[in-house]
Amino acid sequence: MSINLAAQVNSIMAALILLTSFGLLVQRRMYGLLHLFAWQGLFLSISTAIVGYVSGSHHLYISSILTLALKVILIPYILHFLMKQLHIHKEVEQLVNVPTIMLIGIALVIFSYYLTAPIRELSTLVTRSTLAVALATVMLGLLMMITRRHAVTQIIGFLALENGLFFAATSATYGMPLVVELGVALDILIAAFIFGIFFFQIRTTFDSLDVEQMTKLKEED
Repeated sequence: MSINLAAQVNSIMAALILLTSFGLLVQRRMYGLLHLFAWQGLFLSISTAIVGYVSGSHHLYISSILTLALKVILIPYILHFLMKQLHIHKEVEQLVNVPTIMLIGIALVIFSYYLTAPIRELSTLVTRSTLAVALATVMLGLLMMITRRHAVTQIIGFLALENGLFFAATSATYGMPLVVELGVALDILIAAFIFGIFFFQIRTTFDSLDVEQMTKLKEED
């Protein structure tokens, strides 16, 4: 595979990552969110492997395998198990309607391209064109956390935001040192288990994972 072809494939993966970010914003079914997050992890894993090939950074192959194992298989399985145990099957309400969220998301993407334009002009990396998409993925993940009412969907938004940060690292600097990436991967795995414990505790205490209902209970107290 030539470098130009690899860069084109990486751009396609970046577009698919951005597309799944918008999908996470508008998707209302729990299992649909989980599937979209797994697809985003798969595209991120492929992109990381391509960047490793282009840059000759062999540690990115390990990062790609870790991303595939954690964000495509293990974490979605943990979240699926938690949703099954907590009997979460209903559609999730949003604080803002879908058209408004889409318009805000598009504005964030435009802002990301404007913000990273000077960096793209100065950078000599093959992945410089995907830096704006990485920043947009971070912002869309943050937007998802803000506009969702359910605790589980906010966690998925947080994980999508972390995907954007990892994608930004590979786009801006060809990835972080392997020791750092292993530490981050371990932290994410531990966080998934901690989230599970919190979900069970919150459900037991409040009989709901709706953040707005918990806020109302706090106000009543």
